[in-house]
Amino acid sequence: MSMKDNLNQRIAADIFHAVLKAIDPYGLIKERIEEIRSIYRQGNYGKLYLISFGKAAYPMTKAVSDFADDLLTKGIMITKYGHVQKGGVSRKIEVFEAAHPVPDIQGVLATERVIDLLEKAEGATLVVCLISGGGSALLVAPHKEISLAEKQEITQLLLKAGANIQELNTVRKHLSRIKGGRLAEIAYPAGVLSLILSDVIGDPLDVIASGPTSPDQTTFSDALKVIKRYDLEDKIPEKARLILLRGAAGEITETPKEGNHVFTRVQNVIVGSNKKAIETAKSEAEGKGYRTAVISADLQGEAREAAAWLAQKAIEARRGLTARSQGKICLISGGETTVTVRGNGLGGRNTELALVFAERIKGMQGITLLSAGTDGTDGPTDAAGAIVDGSTIGRAEAAGINSSDYLKNNDSYNFFKAAGGLFITGPTGTNVMDLQIILLD
Repeated sequence: MSMKDNLNQRIAADIFHAVLKAIDPYGLIKERIEEIRSIYRQGNYGKLYLISFGKAAYPMTKAVSDFADDLLTKGIMITKYGHVQKGGVSRKIEVFEAAHPVPDIQGVLATERVIDLLEKAEGATLVVCLISGGGSALLVAPHKEISLAEKQEITQLLLKAGANIQELNTVRKHLSRIKGGRLAEIAYPAGVLSLILSDVIGDPLDVIASGPTSPDQTTFSDALKVIKRYDLEDKIPEKARLILLRGAAGEITETPKEGNHVFTRVQNVIVGSNKKAIETAKSEAEGKGYRTAVISADLQGEAREAAAWLAQKAIEARRGLTARSQGKICLISGGETTVTVRGNGLGGRNTELALVFAERIKGMQGITLLSAGTDGTDGPTDAAGAIVDGSTIGRAEAAGINSSDYLKNNDSYNFFKAAGGLFITGPTGTNVMDLQIILLD
């Protein structure tokens, strides 16, 4: 690797870390404390319940704990294993860690505590919900007719089939007692203020964390269509299939929709999103002297196809640069791709995207890509993603490492572990999907 390539990798990492700072959940919620106080006073509330769940639950919770503990009556926080940080929160708040992306029994037990607390809420209670990505798996209350093991199996089947977050959550909502607006339903007649860190393209309220405090736009019939789309009708547990069929036939009450009285005292507010991450990356790159372009704010679909498209964009833009012009370009995209798992290797959407991108730019100078998840976790790995350039594949081949073999087995993580290029941040405490930073010179 040349000194120039190494410098570009450091610059890409610096831009990414600046993004993390801008979407820090602690700061985003701290900015909303006066709003919480105002709503509490103007609504003549006598109690405040805090319900916090998602990968960013800890820093979001800590901001309320640090600046509004005097208002707090009781709270429950659920986050992913390893995401509780040092410093502690108010003793009024119960802290739970659970599994993501496939839920576990700890998530179920914690959610039962949430339901028990919300059932005590009255008209003079303000429920503040702090919602972030990962909430669908962490706030888990399976329909009473299915077990956690069956819910886990359905989640795994959809993930492996390559279902996107909208499709996954459409099914989850209709096999849950708390998603798809049902949290608001349980809390009614309490007032509800949800402060939301979005991890979904376009920030649809009914999709983020499966929309527990938002009117649901989907139906049991929609959930069945997702199951059929991925040919899972004979693979999902029979009890779950029957629930969806009965719901579609009108035998089970639908999730609450727009206009339902349970939403009359609910406010849903987006406090951070991928849009803010992209805007920050653009500003940072421009500050470093790059001509910058956002080429996609809704990157989705198969990671491999997205990688090929990004590589083509990078190659085309690179052709327009010359040494004489001393040009530097930064291309930025954000969103969330998917991976259809066909092998049994280890990896995530960002490492798979980066590996395919590296193959497409093999031997080309002046192209560097950083693709990473803002939560610091790419699939079931300890990496946020990977950094590649035109020398990545050549260096791997010189060491006897064949990228095609790793791709066939969906083993992109182990490719980069062997060849170099893993981008590891550790849990970041935030989550606004993924970001791709391409530097050209």
